[in-house]
Amino acid sequence: MNTTAPASPVPTTRLLAWCLHLLVAGLLALAAGRAVADGEPHAPAVVAVAAVLGLVYAAGPSMRSTHVSRRAAAVWLAAVGVVWLALLVLTADGVWIAFPLYFLQLHLLPRRTGPAVVVATALAAIVAFAAHSGALTLATAVGPALGAAVAVAVVRGYQALYRESERRRRLIEELTLTRADLAAAQHTAGVLAERERLAHEIHDTLAQGLTSIQLLLRAAERALPGRPELAARHVEQARQSAVDNLAEARRFVAALVPPSLEGITLADALERLCTTVSARHPLTARFRLTGTAVPLPTGHEVALLRIAQSALSNTVRHAGAATADVTLGFPDGRAVRLDVVDDGRGFDPGLLASPGPDGGGFGLAAARARAQALGGTLTVQSAPGHGTTLAVRLPLGGL
Repeated sequence: MNTTAPASPVPTTRLLAWCLHLLVAGLLALAAGRAVADGEPHAPAVVAVAAVLGLVYAAGPSMRSTHVSRRAAAVWLAAVGVVWLALLVLTADGVWIAFPLYFLQLHLLPRRTGPAVVVATALAAIVAFAAHSGALTLATAVGPALGAAVAVAVVRGYQALYRESERRRRLIEELTLTRADLAAAQHTAGVLAERERLAHEIHDTLAQGLTSIQLLLRAAERALPGRPELAARHVEQARQSAVDNLAEARRFVAALVPPSLEGITLADALERLCTTVSARHPLTARFRLTGTAVPLPTGHEVALLRIAQSALSNTVRHAGAATADVTLGFPDGRAVRLDVVDDGRGFDPGLLASPGPDGGGFGLAAARARAQALGGTLTVQSAPGHGTTLAVRLPLGGL
């Protein structure tokens, strides 16, 4: 219902609110219509009071104060109650208005006050009904009392369901945060494991090789000038050790750098990627370089190339685009920027599926993780029918 105060624990759907409004309007019309049809002497007064009650009731949902203030809502309920009592004095049909009033009172008033007001409203309805019928009987008391009991039970049950729903929502949020923390911990563990592996590799190969070269050169130094043949042999052994270490270093680089980056710059690799995509798919991919290019760390080149590959793959698979523009920019010498813009069908980034076992949703998450691991940012701007723009910015530090 739109007449809720923010402190109220029970949210009412718009459909239920309109049902309650229509119920009040129908009962008021019934009371006024019956008074006129039965030719009651107070028929004009009944019609007038019913109209006033309808206006006072309609004022509540239309006033903002009843939405944001429990006190304003209580004042509005009191005004409705006063006019209802006047209608109750004039006609017994006003008793039926008590039923929607029960829900309003339980919904808008504090948890302890609401039931007490409902009891008072039921008593007023019973007394008025007995006065109009001329006697207080069990039948005159059962209707209003039973209606009050049903209203309390329904509202309390709805409140319990809402609290359970809120508890589950908070639990889901906690599970989501825990899953994110677990993913971050797993990523950190993977990084540390890879660092440890590389440390072992370097220690077992390059470090030992460099130590060997140092020892051989010292031996050659000691052999000079008295034993030049021995010194020459030590130098040759040191040279061969250097060749072996260079091969090991190249093996490390080959293991860490994508083949598409071997021997060429990132700009060349991106241009080649666009050419390949254009040749293999019905998409015109164009590359552009802006600013003055500077040498990038291997990690930056690998991350930007992988992100561009993923973005163009998504464009081919999902966007239905005719063109895609890949721009590598060096705007200020302190950062490198990659933009991938397509003219496809676009999508709502807020409705993007979470990564799941069916293979969907991992590309963008992986790209964002690559950017964040290097201290950068990744943003996606898109809307249905307006294409997609993916922008990555990586800081260059002291380069």
